[in-house]
Amino acid sequence: MAVMSGAGHSLPYDTHREAVARETLRFAEVVRGADPTGAVPSCPDWTLADLTRHVGALQRWFCTLLTGLVQEPPRSRDVELALPGDPRDLADWVAAGVPDVAAVLRATDPQAAMWAWGEDQHARFWVRRMLFETLVHRVDAERAVGREPDVDPALAADGVDEFLVNLPHAGLFAPEVDKLRGEGEIIAFRPTDTGGATGEAWCVRLDPDGFRLLPRAADGPAATGARTVSVSGRAADLLLLLYGRRSYREPVFEVTGPVEVLDRWFARTAF
Repeated sequence: MAVMSGAGHSLPYDTHREAVARETLRFAEVVRGADPTGAVPSCPDWTLADLTRHVGALQRWFCTLLTGLVQEPPRSRDVELALPGDPRDLADWVAAGVPDVAAVLRATDPQAAMWAWGEDQHARFWVRRMLFETLVHRVDAERAVGREPDVDPALAADGVDEFLVNLPHAGLFAPEVDKLRGEGEIIAFRPTDTGGATGEAWCVRLDPDGFRLLPRAADGPAATGARTVSVSGRAADLLLLLYGRRSYREPVFEVTGPVEVLDRWFARTAF
């Protein structure tokens, strides 16, 4: 069984860059004309207007970081947003930012050294992060207005990888992550539509001092045994599962092994 790690598994930078624009326009299309006061069930206490402001503000802030190639954690998240006065215009505000965001991403050297809260200390980290923030919130918006989301399997698999690679570093804003411990249990997230049929999976081991994504291996003896739990499903469903938008108890997943390990995982990994 192949065991995936983050190193070398990311899609090319240009794929991320182009997908940011595509996902942002898809997001704007979903919320355009929808009631801005409508609830977003997957983001408790948020309205569609809150979600839309968040997506647009986050992209503009990330672009500020990329333009300056910041070398240390920023002390402020203040950035000029030029928000519209009417919440019904927020969709157009998000879409209007796409050309500026695209210009920043085209001008960015993805290999430029840069501070990042995650594992990859290069500019490409922020573009990949921007993509999956936007994509997951596009799904949030679609569900809020009653649409069935659709996520490209290859992009979803890259999002699973991005999440798991960076999760050990997320304690900065998700302190429960730092409390995730175990006794050598392994969780295997196995996509069924991107090679999972041949046994490919991401495997995370919970140890007494924390957890880590296991490196690639030609076979997977560490991913079997009584203390291994496996979750199989489409890559898009696995992505939404990791982000707390689905439950492993839903019939779209096949689960084997001790589910209490999953309960411990999801109790500590929400962000």
